[in-house]
Amino acid sequence: MRICRSISDCRAAVKELRATGDTVAMVPTMGFLHAGHMSLVETAKAEANHVVVSIFVNPTQFGESADLEAYPRDEARDLDMLREAGVAVVFMPDVETMYPTGDETIVETTRLANMLHGKVRPGHFRGVTTVVARLFNIVQPDVAVFGEKDYQQLQVIKRMVADLHMPLAIVGAPTVREKDGLAMSSRNVRLSAEDRRAALVLSQSLTAADAAAPGATVADLHTLIANTIATEPRAALTGLDIVAAETLNELDGPLTGPTAIMISVAFGDILLIDQKVVTP
Repeated sequence: MRICRSISDCRAAVKELRATGDTVAMVPTMGFLHAGHMSLVETAKAEANHVVVSIFVNPTQFGESADLEAYPRDEARDLDMLREAGVAVVFMPDVETMYPTGDETIVETTRLANMLHGKVRPGHFRGVTTVVARLFNIVQPDVAVFGEKDYQQLQVIKRMVADLHMPLAIVGAPTVREKDGLAMSSRNVRLSAEDRRAALVLSQSLTAADAAAPGATVADLHTLIANTIATEPRAALTGLDIVAAETLNELDGPLTGPTAIMISVAFGDILLIDQKVVTP
């Protein structure tokens, strides 16, 4: 496994992988890897001959500096996991590499980035698309894999790639969960024992909504989820969106097709997200 910290080294490593006509899949991450990330790597391995993983804690997608500083990191452990998984290249740039002096260019999906979860975290998706566009330009993969847990992010990335005519495919991979149903996240390790138990209310509310979806209206599901979250005093519902799965357009009345439910719930200063696509 080749570890690259500069753009020139990364491009040279990828060029070597392509020398015999092989394809390259990419998995962008912010590190502190868990089984959810590794499932993305396995999906990527099935999509191309070689896998490139980036590890970069992107400052422009954090609303508060305290949240950025508290983000967990474990470089040695991450590299051991990726080596064992058979990853070919790991790109680990620093902030100055990704955002050079005088940097002023941003990439933004003007509608998708500023609706739904984007209202809860202004500027978040602009930071995501800006850094992902730069990573894609550096690595130039044939395929990139993202998790469906960050459902709006997945749709934002797909829109960016289509709008900018980027020559790669975007693949969404299913959410990976702990045995008790909590969606895997690097933020989970920051939860207290009490909040970790309370966090199960996210998956419980989505499971209830899935069971109730046939014959339900959007208002029915909204009430069901909000009431379920409200049963947990440690949880504060900060966002609940029930939208068309492909376009993220708002819905009203009875469900008529695949519907994405996206929730964000705060436990103190830790924000967790989860999602589920339900059908009527």
